[in-house]
Amino acid sequence: MSELTFNHYMRIELEHLEQTFSKEMESAGYFAFYTFVEDFRNGLKIYSDEEIPLYGNKLARAKELFPRPERFSPSWCEIWDEFSLIYQAKNEALTTIPVQQRDGEWQIIIDNPYSHNPVVCYTALPFLEASYLYGYFQRELKPHEVLRLQRIGEMLQTNGRKEASILPDY
Repeated sequence: MSELTFNHYMRIELEHLEQTFSKEMESAGYFAFYTFVEDFRNGLKIYSDEEIPLYGNKLARAKELFPRPERFSPSWCEIWDEFSLIYQAKNEALTTIPVQQRDGEWQIIIDNPYSHNPVVCYTALPFLEASYLYGYFQRELKPHEVLRLQRIGEMLQTNGRKEASILPDY
C-alpha cells in the first residue's frame, strides 16, 4: 500500500504508480480523499513560478485519475473545475506581476459599484495567498462585480480603544 498523501502524489513520476495511488485512494474513501483535496488546495495557495508546470501536470492527472470526485462526496462534483480556474487565475497573476514587485502587503477587493452591498476586502495577505484568492473568488463573481488584486502602497492603521467604544464591555 502506498502513502495516500498529496505530498506523495506530487512526487509520483510513473503512470502505473499514479494508477495504483488512484485505486488505493478509491478504496480508502472519503476521509483520505478529503485530506488529499484540502492539501491540494493548500498547494495551490503556496506554489510559485517555478512550480507552474508541475501543478498544471498534476492537476490534469488528478482529473484523469479521479474523474468523478463526487463519488467521495457530492460537494466535490466540480472540484477540478474550481482548481483549474484558481490555477489559471493565479498563473495570470504570477506572469503579470514581476517577482521584484511582489513584496509587501496585498489585498483582494470584491465590489459591485451598481449595488448597495458592502465591499468585501481581504487584507494583510502575502502575494502568493492573494493570487490564490484572486482565482478562488472568480468562480462566483456576479455580473458587474469587480475583483481586484492589489498591493497596499501606503497605509495608516489603528486599533479600537475600549474607553472610546460605545460598547465598553467588548
